[in-house]
Amino acid sequence: MRETGHTRSSARIVLGQTLSFGVTHGEVTHEEKGAVAIGADGRIAWAGPAEKLPAEWRGVPADDFGNRIVMPGFIDAHIHFPQYRMLAAPGKDLLDWLRRFTFPEESRYASPEYAAQAAEIFLDRLLQHGTTAAMAFCSVHKASADALFAAAEKRGMALIAGKTMMDRNAIPEVQDTPELGARESEELYRIWHGRARLRYAVTPRFAVTSTDAQLAASGELLKSLPDALLQTHLSESPGEIAFIRELFPDTKDYTDVYDRYGLLSERSFFAHGVHLSDRECAKLSETGSTVIHCATSNAFLGSGIMKFGHLRKAGRAVKVGLATDVGGGTSYSMLTTLGETYKLQMLGGCKPSAFELFHMATRGNARLLKLDHEMGSLEPGKFADLVVLDPWATPVLASRQEISESLEDVLFSLMILGDDRAVAAAYAAGALLHTKSSSARTGASHA
Repeated sequence: MRETGHTRSSARIVLGQTLSFGVTHGEVTHEEKGAVAIGADGRIAWAGPAEKLPAEWRGVPADDFGNRIVMPGFIDAHIHFPQYRMLAAPGKDLLDWLRRFTFPEESRYASPEYAAQAAEIFLDRLLQHGTTAAMAFCSVHKASADALFAAAEKRGMALIAGKTMMDRNAIPEVQDTPELGARESEELYRIWHGRARLRYAVTPRFAVTSTDAQLAASGELLKSLPDALLQTHLSESPGEIAFIRELFPDTKDYTDVYDRYGLLSERSFFAHGVHLSDRECAKLSETGSTVIHCATSNAFLGSGIMKFGHLRKAGRAVKVGLATDVGGGTSYSMLTTLGETYKLQMLGGCKPSAFELFHMATRGNARLLKLDHEMGSLEPGKFADLVVLDPWATPVLASRQEISESLEDVLFSLMILGDDRAVAAAYAAGALLHTKSSSARTGASHA
């Protein structure tokens, strides 16, 4: 069986050690010998103990993963499509990294052919790492968003994306204007939003690269486009925050810049939030806005530690999601991202459990992105977006499992020691889009 590609969904059974979370990370449904029945529509028809599989499903072709873990696919809530080649590009800090590497790289996406080729690689890479849905930045070029949406539609993947809007403090090749950015964003929304499993996000890069006029246009788009989301960056690095003070001297703080243009809402997602004040947290909480934590990126660029404890203070708690932030982030793997999140939070005075972090990367991110009605758990009616994890994928992991005493021990080892090698398979809408050839017995009927 090939490593990646698209296989159209047909009714099938997936067998393995099934795992899914409820509304909270404490609600765990785990079957050591479980089964997930997938209908021809790509949705989960039934999930539970394999021995209780309904009679009508017996004889249906099965993918048997033995004792490997079958769970909802990972959801990456913040990633940059045009930066898929840029992992490990050095910079003195965020702004230097943008100038030296990011903007020149993103200028390539003016070419529809280049964008189309990159979109295939990017989505295959997500699937190889067990990520079955994402919210992604495209470049400033409309062609880049068209290419990514088309590639996701072909795979049956859930994707939220948007054309980046930038009209200052960047090279000319990656700038638009307030008028052009708004017009192309609306055009993309009309074409792609609500088509298949695709949604649009209004995407001003951040206040450093958008004028007042463009931020105002972004706010108008968010208000006028039903169900569109908004994604941008907030309070990532000290240098960035200092620059914001220069650009917007009459605002209270960085969050206030977005607030004045109507960009804070339950549909708004702000990557990073590393250096937020109490006032900013209170405003984000009041408006229902979400902060997306990007652990590997914050560590790599030296931006600082976003502390769960600070954002979750009673009375003004801010909603928090998790993401890789490739290519500032240093891995496509949500397993690696969970491990680095754990380490940074330990340094910040918080000790999240493996259950909590896996919940955040699946059902938690789905709920924040308004997608929990269709993904994030192994519940009938939801799309069969699945990842199969192999806790024995490497010699180091296999040795570690010799002393694991619980399911949480196994998950903890996967997030500290695991990467793409631990991803045995990935499905989107019931279609097997990535597998390792030795990871399963496929096609046999389940009797």
